[in-house]
Amino acid sequence: MKAALLQICSSDDPAENLDTLSGLMESAAEQGADLVLTPEVSNCVSLDRAHQAAVLSLEADDPVLAGLRQKARDLAVWLSIGSLALKGGAGGRFVNRSFMISPKGEITARYDKIHMFDVQVSQAETYRESDGYEPGDTAVLAPTPLGCFGLSVCYDLRFPHLYRRLAQAGAEILLVPSAFSPVTGRDHWETLLRARAIETGCFVAAAAQTGQHRARSGRARHTYGHSMVISPWGDVLLDAGTEPGVYTVDIQLEQVADTRKRLPSIQSERDFRGP
Repeated sequence: MKAALLQICSSDDPAENLDTLSGLMESAAEQGADLVLTPEVSNCVSLDRAHQAAVLSLEADDPVLAGLRQKARDLAVWLSIGSLALKGGAGGRFVNRSFMISPKGEITARYDKIHMFDVQVSQAETYRESDGYEPGDTAVLAPTPLGCFGLSVCYDLRFPHLYRRLAQAGAEILLVPSAFSPVTGRDHWETLLRARAIETGCFVAAAAQTGQHRARSGRARHTYGHSMVISPWGDVLLDAGTEPGVYTVDIQLEQVADTRKRLPSIQSERDFRGP
């Protein structure tokens, strides 16, 4: 298959971001993409909870989701919406929800980000995602005619047991849509993506947010970029750098079986005691 990763710099305006995504999807289709992948929080990058409450919607009412489903149908492509920030979480919180969309515009799978980004990256950079978002509790596979996808979002990348479970359940391609911090991105991003691929014998595809995100209120956000695709052997097939755009790569799924035949580690676990 030919996969197209959309590397974008989303603002805090969902309508503006939908226009950007629609144009990039058209470009991806013109380049022959079978699958289009968008980053985490494709609809709105904002650290202002009041602004989010004003512009975000429930899934059933969300114009970005509706617009992207229509665009997938118009272009007849599979679409991984890395995630959308949506209303609907418990206690008035939001959800960080990923979607797999068929070429008919149908939602075939949805996944709510399990691991919340509650970290102090530096003295000046602290995040408490769980203050605004309700975490999910269910791992999700998305079987398609293109292959079987294991869904995840950004900070999930640091929890290898999730990806191992997905691979053992049948995942061939692990999706890691992200809005990674430049600090942790520089030191950890490629290493973690390659590790998840090597540990599972899966392809890893990670569409990422990039740059300085325009915000009308609240603290501005910066993200690392470097959307990547990693082979099951751990080779970097694509590194998009930091410029927004459409980045395509050909994925040969037979490499999954070949790699697992050479290194069948996901089938070789043994029970053990302790600690």
